[in-house]
Amino acid sequence: MQIQKNYPLKALNSFGVSISADLFTKLVSTSDVDQLIQWRKDNPDTSCLLIGGGSNMLFRDDFSGLAVSVALSGRALTSEDDDAYYISAAAGENWHEFVRWTIDQGYAGLENLSLIPGTVGAAPMQNIGAYGVELGDRLERLSAVDLITGERRVFSNEDCEFAYRDSFFKRQPADSWLIESVTFRLAKQPEWVVAYAGVDAALDGQEPSARLISDVIIALRQSKLPDPKVIGNAGSFFKNPIMGTAEWEALKVLFPNLPGYPQKDGSDTVKTSAGWLIDQCEWKAFRDKDAGIYEKHALVLVNHGEASGAEIWALAERVIGSVSSKFGIVLEAEPRVIA
Repeated sequence: MQIQKNYPLKALNSFGVSISADLFTKLVSTSDVDQLIQWRKDNPDTSCLLIGGGSNMLFRDDFSGLAVSVALSGRALTSEDDDAYYISAAAGENWHEFVRWTIDQGYAGLENLSLIPGTVGAAPMQNIGAYGVELGDRLERLSAVDLITGERRVFSNEDCEFAYRDSFFKRQPADSWLIESVTFRLAKQPEWVVAYAGVDAALDGQEPSARLISDVIIALRQSKLPDPKVIGNAGSFFKNPIMGTAEWEALKVLFPNLPGYPQKDGSDTVKTSAGWLIDQCEWKAFRDKDAGIYEKHALVLVNHGEASGAEIWALAERVIGSVSSKFGIVLEAEPRVIA
């Protein structure tokens, strides 16, 4: 494990914010992980920040600590039974490339999660989801290491405590756990998830397949979301709010077009659309210097070039205040905001 000083992180965050870290290292092997554990024991007062694809974080300023790029690689079919294939991937694998690889190998189940930015290891932290499928629906187990104690542990799906854009790992002290690898259970007889806005219509009567659904979802995402390589962004910036059914019904009296999706977890709750709420406050295509809201999707904050993280966050706070004032709903940021 080699440590570099005053390392620029612009290429390691999808907002393209020009910031740097006091110290930087990259993990490419289990040995590197072991050395990181020892380094943290030797330097207990120095902050440590794990970076996967950098697509779910916003830096408000330079990072005064050790930034760690998780670049562990590898992917393979590890086992199978009568009903499913079990596919494992290391934490540093690019998520979208891994999804397309599973399709190329003839394994279905992850196609709805195509083109989500980030890495395999970061995906369970957030319980990424799109078009009717969440990562927690497909995860069998994962291997993680406690960077404080050095304990390595295998987590079952239940152990991960998945919820909407949430997991056990997200609720722990920042960067205390490093996910090293993830194993997915992909059914040999997949049930296609296509009853979602835009997907069914795009299939237009065609026989579903993993590749076709993936291609459709890639096209849909590209039509709505900007490419971080072209314009800095972290995808959807705000979580869709979840509220009690009674609260939602009361709001719907005042705002008849308010979207609502009853949750299937047995709770008396409804998820509404953060994008719709922001649209009603007329933020779409707004720009203040180089910090802005994407013209095609109100959920996406963008960096038009040289916006600082502080400027992007200031805009996010204005959006939060606007929605709260109009609807009484306080939006939560989906990316991790690093001060």
